[in-house]
Amino acid sequence: MKFCAVICEYNPFHNGHRRQLEQIRLQSGCDKILCLMSGDFTQRGEAAVAGKYMRARHALMGGADVVLELPTPFAVAPAELFAQGAVHILAAIPAVEKLAFGCESGTKEDFLSLAEALASEDKPFQNALKENMAEGGSYIRARNAALFSFHPEIDEALLSSPNNILGGEYCRALRAEKSKIEPLPIPRTGGAYGEETLRADFSSAASLRLAMGEFKENRRLIKRNVPAAVYADCPLRPPQAYANAVLCALVAHSAEEVALTPDCAEGLENRLKMLVHTTPDYNELLDKAVSKRYTRARIRRILAQNFLGVTLKAVRSYLTSPLYCNVLAVKREGAEEILSALSRSKFPVLVKKSDISRLEKHARACLDTDLKAAQLYAALSSRTENDATLFL
Repeated sequence: MKFCAVICEYNPFHNGHRRQLEQIRLQSGCDKILCLMSGDFTQRGEAAVAGKYMRARHALMGGADVVLELPTPFAVAPAELFAQGAVHILAAIPAVEKLAFGCESGTKEDFLSLAEALASEDKPFQNALKENMAEGGSYIRARNAALFSFHPEIDEALLSSPNNILGGEYCRALRAEKSKIEPLPIPRTGGAYGEETLRADFSSAASLRLAMGEFKENRRLIKRNVPAAVYADCPLRPPQAYANAVLCALVAHSAEEVALTPDCAEGLENRLKMLVHTTPDYNELLDKAVSKRYTRARIRRILAQNFLGVTLKAVRSYLTSPLYCNVLAVKREGAEEILSALSRSKFPVLVKKSDISRLEKHARACLDTDLKAAQLYAALSSRTENDATLFL
């Protein structure tokens, strides 16, 4: 059996995602589609609009065959670590032959060339990066400027959008893992990443999250933009208590603890600690903390990482350790064959609770973060989810 994998959040699952899965089925030449999906918290540093088991069910009903959980420490990490963590798991599964990802532009060869350039960060490159950072811009902008100065042949469009950036990081991670998995870029359909205006039928996840806040007014357009199974569970909204919870965690933790998170650097922890004492409002704190160097998404991630207890040291240890393949959902038809293919993974496959006993030290610590995240999400949502693998 051959899997084509896709790394995703489905926050929420919409028509564009369904179209992507259809294209993967047509283009990949693989037997099954494996989704490696973030759990209850996302790379934007936010709580998901629905729990991981509901979103996994939506994925299966939208065209996927099996959904694994991307461990929480990677799911809330910056793009480089997000990609490395996901590829670390996929590369351990021999049946995964291709990795599909959405993109605004570029071919497979373009992304492989970009990955090679990204991997060649020698001393001259590092010096250029430091000089660019000294000018006060964000890390991504400084890195891109340094990259173009040494590799002018790279298409700037490959580094000008979040999906292309992630595609480059996926290919870079595949290269670092010495993986034979083949990248499969799929052009995006409809609304651009982060676009906040609803379209007729292919809106972005960001616009749908925003529209869910006024569900009654937007229900007709929302219905046109998501599969029927997703609409049946609407409105989908993140727990409102999350904003206050992350501020409470920021108050409770010391500056030294905040500094341990993957996205925190250059004394930013002190500024956040100062702001939280005078700004008891989540969005206002974000407004004040954002700067040319630190984006809103990065600040949100720091707050989420601190709330969940995710540290850079732990993430790095997980990247070099055997982890696990946590199965959230699998299609009942063909489940035996799918699980048999997964069982050949270098990492233990978690289908039932007793499988946890097979995990080594670092894998168990990583899974404990997933379990804590699920408990926190349930508490914030005032509801619980079935925590066993779904067979649909």
